[in-house]
Amino acid sequence: MLAIGDLAPTLSIPTDTDHFSIAEQGGKKVVVFFFPRADTSGCTKEA
Repeated sequence: MLAIGDLAPTLSIPTDTDHFSIAEQGGKKVVVFFFPRADTSGCTKEA
């Protein structure tokens, strides 16, 4: 698990039209939020 202030690992995520890469953000702060799945008991508790 990362701690606050740690550098994120290289991560590239497919999007509908292209991809999103943390490495391509040029040092900007980025928030990554993982949403498990809608309409499950875990999603509300974890979010």
